[in-house]
Amino acid sequence: MAIQRSRLYLVCYDIADPKRLQRVHRYLRGFGLPLQYSVFTLRLTQKRQQRLLLGLRQIIDEREDDVRIYPLPDKGERLSLGRQLLPEDVVLVEGGGQS
Repeated sequence: MAIQRSRLYLVCYDIADPKRLQRVHRYLRGFGLPLQYSVFTLRLTQKRQQRLLLGLRQIIDEREDDVRIYPLPDKGERLSLGRQLLPEDVVLVEGGGQS
């Protein structure tokens, strides 16, 4: 991935300690949008991805916690069922940066 090119990621986590769980959630809010309590969507450049990983490594206990980061296809289909956290009139779209 080029340094300036961003990509969409899905981040899911299972944190054993409640204090670390809160810290991870607060930390990820600085990078993206929570879809569910332990699931985020993030748009990251390579530089922001490296910063994200460095920060998460400082928060989690790798022996007890599990953090998964999945790259999503640029034009992939996204489906959802059930109650949504976002209001009906809010739609997530992919797009370029600000002009």
